[in-house]
Amino acid sequence: MTMTDQPYGNGGPYEGYGPNQAYPQQPYPNQGYQQPYEDPYAAQQYTQQWQGQTWETQTHQPVSAPVTSAEETAYLPPQGYAAPPAGEPAPAAAPAPDSEYGPATVGGNARITDAQRARAEGRSPIIEPGMQPAALTALLGLLLAGAAAVGTYALLVPLVALQAVTAAGWFRLNGMWPARQGIALGFAGALAADAALLVSGRSPAAILGTLGVWVLLALVLQLRSHADPDERMYGLMATVAASALAIVAGGYLAADADAVTVGAVGVAVAVLARALPLPTPASVVVALLAGAGAGIAVGTLTDLGTPAALLGAGAAACALIGHRVASYDYPSRFVHFTAGVALPLAAAAPAVYILGRALA
Repeated sequence: MTMTDQPYGNGGPYEGYGPNQAYPQQPYPNQGYQQPYEDPYAAQQYTQQWQGQTWETQTHQPVSAPVTSAEETAYLPPQGYAAPPAGEPAPAAAPAPDSEYGPATVGGNARITDAQRARAEGRSPIIEPGMQPAALTALLGLLLAGAAAVGTYALLVPLVALQAVTAAGWFRLNGMWPARQGIALGFAGALAADAALLVSGRSPAAILGTLGVWVLLALVLQLRSHADPDERMYGLMATVAASALAIVAGGYLAADADAVTVGAVGVAVAVLARALPLPTPASVVVALLAGAGAGIAVGTLTDLGTPAALLGAGAAACALIGHRVASYDYPSRFVHFTAGVALPLAAAAPAVYILGRALA
């Protein structure tokens, strides 16, 4: 038997076919059978040579430097599509997002805040709330003062609003949004403290008891979370702090009515004075003096008398601390109108209760 009559392999798929016979249809993309090249360089003349530009060279530009502005990447042509015909205008560039607190970065990086940019440039990441939040704080303080003069249950209305804004503002100040469960938990703790105060005859022990229970409740809820340990710890601290601030704000309900009137008016006047366009040291001094003066003025209308100046100054000092906390880390406009409004009044509640008891 000659080589042409010899089957191709033993039991192979080409057995029984001669050189002039066509091979059967193959299930592979290459339909014909090609003998291997004896010369390794002979395969080059049969190799397909791609002379044109490939997909990568047509649609991808070499990266020479990182993009530094949003305008340079406002419009990127869709990959895989041809350029518009000659004579037709190019598609309009997409407008940059309108953001008051820093545009998003380009090149696939995450959005950076103005606080990060300020730290990188060596500037202080502080923006004070301004006159509008100060005016809202003053309005809420005057509502507390007027409601305290009316009665205990009238005081509950502005107090509950203060506690709700305090819980929401603290979470947003810490960059945790949305955080509905934490806000709801903090606000529920404030309502529980208010109810305990009313039941116990406005005893301050109700505030301490509610605070202890809510810290334990927040701890249990965070232990059931499936988040990372660092995230759980951060959420636990934010929840405990928000609950504590909202619960401590109930000190207005435990304090004497005259003390609430003097302290709330002192906070209102001090925050307005702090928002004046003055240098920071001078603004702080003016705010403290304004709080003391408001205490004297309102104290003459109550049973506290002239010593109410100390109450007004103490409430003003605590309010300035809350104002300073709400100014940290380049907060957004939402933070200014929540934490910036509520923290000065919430921080002054312990001073109103303690100094009011001391001067009574």
